[in-house]
Amino acid sequence: MRNWISETICLVLVAVFILAGCKQERKQDADVLARGPEVEAISPPSEEAARVIDATGGLNAWKKTTKLQLDCVVTFYQPDGSFYLTEQRYEVHPWLNSIQISANEHQGAFVWKLSNGQFNVLRGAGQIDALSKAVPSRCFTEVILNIITAPARFLDGSVEFAKPNAPVKMQGKWYYPIDTQGKDLTSRISDAVFYQDRDSSLVDMIRLACLNTGAAAREKPIQYVRGYDYQEVEKAGPRIPTRIEIFETDARDRTQKRLVKIDCHTVKRTQ
Repeated sequence: MRNWISETICLVLVAVFILAGCKQERKQDADVLARGPEVEAISPPSEEAARVIDATGGLNAWKKTTKLQLDCVVTFYQPDGSFYLTEQRYEVHPWLNSIQISANEHQGAFVWKLSNGQFNVLRGAGQIDALSKAVPSRCFTEVILNIITAPARFLDGSVEFAKPNAPVKMQGKWYYPIDTQGKDLTSRISDAVFYQDRDSSLVDMIRLACLNTGAAAREKPIQYVRGYDYQEVEKAGPRIPTRIEIFETDARDRTQKRLVKIDCHTVKRTQ
């Protein structure tokens, strides 16, 4: 009888240790997923990357940031001249190239996620009328992700950055255009041009040839996104734009009217 009780106690203790080990392993896996692969070993691959990272708080500030959370007031400008005002939350994982957008709209709540170029609707509808009239939902998530995490994208192994082109003058400022594209043919990351300000080294403007879905999948809407009012996220955190604007282009690829304005009033980070 005593032997049976002893064996039972031993089995229970073994089970407890196994479960504790599994929980610890899952926590470690979650930490790795949040931070991304080998973040501590990352270093800027070019002078352009080093400058844009330094201009936005430095490499350590980005390395120590696993998630950014932004609560924002968003204005969508409609074709008839009216506008639609709403609030949205952005949860951004710089090292996973991922963003989740959530909001409560008249058509119901929605949650969209874009991760490594893969767009998914986690809740609600994939298109919200007032929103999609301005910018397609996939394109909307991608331009926001890129302008917030531009420095981290320079360190993204799945993206290829060309050498900077000769400086061009746009809207009264001089920029170095830097072409980007996915490294393989199956990449679902849209081709883009990152514009690095010659004076501040910020990448505060991006031209994105957005991958589309649905009936117009062959089309690639061209959007320009600009970042303003760069602020440090908490103490010793990265500097990110707290105002974002999205513009449409004409047939000659010139920026035209503003489609979306985003003003972020609360920004937090997770280390």
